[in-house]
Amino acid sequence: MSPRMPGERLTVRDTSEVGRFSGAAPPTRVELTIHNEGEKKQEEGGCRRWFRKMCPCCCKRQNSTSYDVTDKVEYVKPPAPAKPKPENGEAKEIEEMKLSVCSVDLLSSKMGQNRQEHHTDLYHGDELIIRRGQTFQIELELNRPFNADNDKLHLDLRTGPLPMVSKGTHVIVPLVDHLEDDRWEAKIVEKNSNKIKLSVNSPASAVIGLYGVTVTTSSSKDEAPTTYNSSNSIVMLFNPWCEEDVVFLDDEEERKEYFHEGILEACLFILEKSDMPPSGRGDPVNVVRVISAMINAQDDFGVLVGNWSGDYSDGVSPSAWSSSVEILRKYLSSNGTPVSYGQCWVFSGITTTVLRCLGIPARSVTNFQSAHDTDVSLTTDVYFDENMKLIDYLNRDSVWNFHVWNDCWLARPDLPPGHGGWQAVDSTPQETSQGTFRCGPASVNAIRSGQVYLKHDTPFVFAEVNSDKIYWQRKLDGTFRQIQSEKKAVGHCISTKAVGSDERADITHLYKHPEGSDEERIAVETASRYGSKPDVYSSAMAEDVCLEVKMEGEGPRMGADAQLSILVKNLSSQPRRTTLHSQVAVMYYTEKTIEWVLPYQQYQNQLVDQAALMLTLSGRVNETQQVLANQTSFRLRTPDLKITPLGDAFVGKEMAAKITFTNPLPRMLKGVVFRVEGLGLQEGHEVVVGDVGGHSIVTLTEHFIPTQPGPRKLVASLDCKQLTQHFGVGLVPNLSHFVPGRAAHPGLCSIQHGPPLLQSRGPSPGESCGLEEKEDDRHESSTAYSTLE
Repeated sequence: MSPRMPGERLTVRDTSEVGRFSGAAPPTRVELTIHNEGEKKQEEGGCRRWFRKMCPCCCKRQNSTSYDVTDKVEYVKPPAPAKPKPENGEAKEIEEMKLSVCSVDLLSSKMGQNRQEHHTDLYHGDELIIRRGQTFQIELELNRPFNADNDKLHLDLRTGPLPMVSKGTHVIVPLVDHLEDDRWEAKIVEKNSNKIKLSVNSPASAVIGLYGVTVTTSSSKDEAPTTYNSSNSIVMLFNPWCEEDVVFLDDEEERKEYFHEGILEACLFILEKSDMPPSGRGDPVNVVRVISAMINAQDDFGVLVGNWSGDYSDGVSPSAWSSSVEILRKYLSSNGTPVSYGQCWVFSGITTTVLRCLGIPARSVTNFQSAHDTDVSLTTDVYFDENMKLIDYLNRDSVWNFHVWNDCWLARPDLPPGHGGWQAVDSTPQETSQGTFRCGPASVNAIRSGQVYLKHDTPFVFAEVNSDKIYWQRKLDGTFRQIQSEKKAVGHCISTKAVGSDERADITHLYKHPEGSDEERIAVETASRYGSKPDVYSSAMAEDVCLEVKMEGEGPRMGADAQLSILVKNLSSQPRRTTLHSQVAVMYYTEKTIEWVLPYQQYQNQLVDQAALMLTLSGRVNETQQVLANQTSFRLRTPDLKITPLGDAFVGKEMAAKITFTNPLPRMLKGVVFRVEGLGLQEGHEVVVGDVGGHSIVTLTEHFIPTQPGPRKLVASLDCKQLTQHFGVGLVPNLSHFVPGRAAHPGLCSIQHGPPLLQSRGPSPGESCGLEEKEDDRHESSTAYSTLE
């Protein structure tokens, strides 16, 4: 190799390769010259300075005094050609550098602008959690300043296993000068040296779920683009604050009430676990329908196993759960193994949590005297034989003393106008819908008017709240005739938690017209035409004697004799004589009350779960041969857990709460277990109490450190073999921040033996999502209408 003059300029085989980043072609060969010591050093050129910066290992300065020339260094040249670069000084060289992304900051801090503006600052996790139909910001660090005249940039967002642009699961977000509504776009809103901040807009119909983020850049048309894959993801949720979103709710207080943070990871896991294609997650009607199926484990390995047998030895009793969060955590941590066990109020509580977490306003709804129609007749049918004895194998329809489902708030563009708003959805596995155990969403407006031909599952929900109870008697030829109908037997006091308080809100008027009104009768008869017995209302029956069962005050209490009043009314002007079971009563133009008593000794070993009993009455009026029939279900009252907060309530400062329970029975309770949990107060845990003597008082003191501000609830439940569904809710007043205190320690428990402690009544076991039913359709408000918060 011939020597070169001192200060001779750097040369390469292809000068077009100078000034290029990796990704285009690097230099194929470099020749370096070392200045002789003592000679005047000439000014280093811009190209050499840039190359030395980009590849310091090849351009290392020599500290030696040797005059030897460095050997040439050969590089393997990638096949992609590069555009020649004009050598017009250092500024031009930097401008022509290939644009690439060094880092992406999704600005996902809980206290940052994104999470605050998108109302996701209370969600756990460090991901960027945003809502569709609303702008969010991200920050990019580039290798050089962005030049809007020459540089190109766009975002790629992908969700699901096989993202496709046509399915909306691969989104290409272009860079624009002005953002427009209802489309994916990005705009540069801030530049600072090599950093740019983008404002990104999403449409209100975007698919929800977890998105991966890629940034693609290029500097010219002929240049191969470079990509940067962010290690962080974006979570997209529905947006009840966005008017264009189907879930939009135009009331701030209701928005605060009907959605909360939940546990997002488990909710997204449920969507992934379902067979729903990611492209369907943009439609909340589809999502609600899938969630309804996935909350139960009847046929798809969903969250919760239903059990009404009374035997929960290999799981947790449905009445023992105090929170849906614990159930969701178990399901997530077990990688989708169904949790045991649940009943309607537990299914509803989980559904409330999941829908709200995903951004769909939802609430738990309790229906008292809730019918279960098994043959799509839209009536609740009771069959008797020729001797007026129940035919058990035919009596598949039933009336539950209460049932709990959900309402969710949606527009319904798939239905005729006027059917948006609250939609009924039921996750309890009762009947299949299109081959899967699920129910809804069914328009509450359609239910009210009897438009049962509108999807989804409107006939079933209509029968739950407004079906007539029809009594049938078998004739000698084997056919059946209708002998009586009860028009007010089902759908009593449909209730939910009031917005902003723990009072009961009666929403019966949303589901049905006033009982007996022309509008209500028209709705019933309209609905029946689409059922399996369309002629049930073809002929009216003369009825001048009616039968009614009433309960005084709060109703029978557990551990005491159960007493009911049977009211028989004669509506005619003639005397009527009737036989009810073995009792005979004569009526003259008026009414008679018969006292009915069931001693405690007769039912003490027969009760399961909700301490529910059903009284069936049947008889005949001698003078007219009118058949009388009535079925009344009732439950025995049990005392609730009383929760009293102790001490000052501050975030970060230890406080306590006292939980008190009185055994109502004159017998020992075996293996008593408390479960206590409070969102923002403490995680759920069990306290094993053991055996509790008859009429003894149990006092449990819980110590904990609140972690979140605002009003909070401490929920406790008691479970044992002899008693179930005992709950209590204690309200912890507005919490403000305080200097963190010491760690919480386990609860302390004491048992006081003696007579029962008198206390005011709270929610009953069956009313963890409901209320107490009283005379004349009036109700006493309780403390826990919203299920498993």
